[in-house]
Amino acid sequence: MRWLQRVLGRGHVELDPSRQEALLREVRHRFGAGAQVRFPEQVEAVTRLLGGDDGLLVAAGIVREAAEQAHAELLAQAYDLHQRTGYRVVVDRRNYRPLWQEAGPHLRWPLFALPGGLHPYAQVAAAVTVLGTRADRVVATSDPLPLLAHLFELLDLTVAGWEYGRVRVDTDAATLAARLITTCRQIREAVGDPPPLPPPVRELMRRNHTLDVHDPAGPYLVGGFNPGAEMRAGLLV
Repeated sequence: MRWLQRVLGRGHVELDPSRQEALLREVRHRFGAGAQVRFPEQVEAVTRLLGGDDGLLVAAGIVREAAEQAHAELLAQAYDLHQRTGYRVVVDRRNYRPLWQEAGPHLRWPLFALPGGLHPYAQVAAAVTVLGTRADRVVATSDPLPLLAHLFELLDLTVAGWEYGRVRVDTDAATLAARLITTCRQIREAVGDPPPLPPPVRELMRRNHTLDVHDPAGPYLVGGFNPGAEMRAGLLV
């Protein structure tokens, strides 16, 4: 109801579903793992494409699709693990960390194999950036709370993949995590009365462990990323 009151108070929002469909097709098919362009350049290009309120709705849809498909993939993996071994694990999208702590060696990180062709370091990272830089319009054009939950899911999965899923921490991965933290903060600020931080974020905030960050193109170390410190600095405002 608060969201509806905010939307009504800001006037009518003009949207074009056909333009949204065209934008999503272009973003889905022009970019991703198969594009002959580095991920940072792809993020810049997609961010430029997703201008206006239609682009903002497409960005929200990309984040929602990535979160929903990742959850469905983990449910399928948990079912397959139970069928093969009799071992049962719980998939709780409010907190993926217990799942990865218990069964990480038996799981595949789902964000690298999204069936719709989205890539976490290309279209998803760009969508996250668009949503954060226009957080006030996010609140005006949609219900921000489900979107915020999806963003935190992706952040949870990203860090759990580093710690338990054998996902290499390179500059593209660290950039995604940093963008997620920043956008979660920006949308929480725009909401004004956000829900409590989710359990995996609160758990990570109590830690102070720095992970090595590598060059995407080689074995070289280029820096470090401390998820707990970044979350404390970005979300405890």
